[in-house]
Amino acid sequence: MPPLSPIFTPEAAQVISSIRRRELDISDVQIPRLKTCLGPLSLQHKLSTELREDIDVFARQIETLDAMVDDQKGSKSRRELRVLADEFNQTLSKLRKDYRAALIFSKRTIDSSNVSNRNELLASTVVKDSRDVNEKVTEDAVMQANNDVTEALQRTLSLMQGELERSVLTTQMLDSSMSTLRATSSTHDVLSNAVDTSKQLITALQKSDRMDRLLIFFGLILFFLSVSIVLKERVFDRSVRLAFWWTRFLPSGKVSVFISDASSSVVS
Repeated sequence: MPPLSPIFTPEAAQVISSIRRRELDISDVQIPRLKTCLGPLSLQHKLSTELREDIDVFARQIETLDAMVDDQKGSKSRRELRVLADEFNQTLSKLRKDYRAALIFSKRTIDSSNVSNRNELLASTVVKDSRDVNEKVTEDAVMQANNDVTEALQRTLSLMQGELERSVLTTQMLDSSMSTLRATSSTHDVLSNAVDTSKQLITALQKSDRMDRLLIFFGLILFFLSVSIVLKERVFDRSVRLAFWWTRFLPSGKVSVFISDASSSVVS
C-alpha cells in the first residue's frame, strides 16, 4: 500500500484510508469466507448479504472520493486523486466479479453436499423401513402404556389441584378468623381500659360525695350554732334586760342576787 500524498485534504485522506481498509477486509476475509462456506443456505445467505452490503458501501465511498477531486488544491493533487479514484473503481469491478464467483462456488458446494446427504438419507430410510415393521407392534404397546400412565397422571393432577384449592380456601378462612380474633382482642382491650377508667372515676366521685356530705353536715352544725348564738344575743339576752330594766334602781348587791335567782328560776 503506497503512502498517502500529503497534498490531499484531511477529509480526502481519511476517505482513502477507510476505502483501503474495507478493500482488505472484503478481498482477504469476506470473499474467502463465502467461498469456503459449506452450508446451510441460511449461513450462506447471511454471508452473501453482508458482503454485498460492504461492496455497496465501498462503491459509495469511491463516489465520495471522486466528488472530492475538485476540492483539492493544485492540479497535481487533483490529477493524483483522479488516478487513485480510477484505481479504486477497477478494484470495485474485480471485487464484484470475485463476489459472484465465490457465491457460485459456494452454491455448487452446498448443492453437492445436499445431494450426498440426500443419498445417505434414502439409504438409511430403506434400512429403517425394514426395522419399522418389526418395531411397530412394540411401539403400539409402548404408546398404549404411555397413554395409560398419562391418564393416571392427569387424574392425580386433578386430585392434587382440588386439594390445593381446598387448602387455599381453608387458609383464607383461617386468615379471616385470625383477623376477627385480632379485632375482638383489640376491642376487648379498649373496653377493659374504659372499665378501669370508669372504676377510678366512680371511686373518686364516691370520695368526693363523702367529703361533700361531711362538709354539708359541719356547715349545718355551724349554721345552727351561729343562729343559736345570734338568737341568744338578740332575743333572749335583750328580753332579760328589758324585763329587768327596773333593777338599775336597786342596790348593787341586791341586784346581783335577784338576777341570779331569776336566772336560776328561768333555767329550772
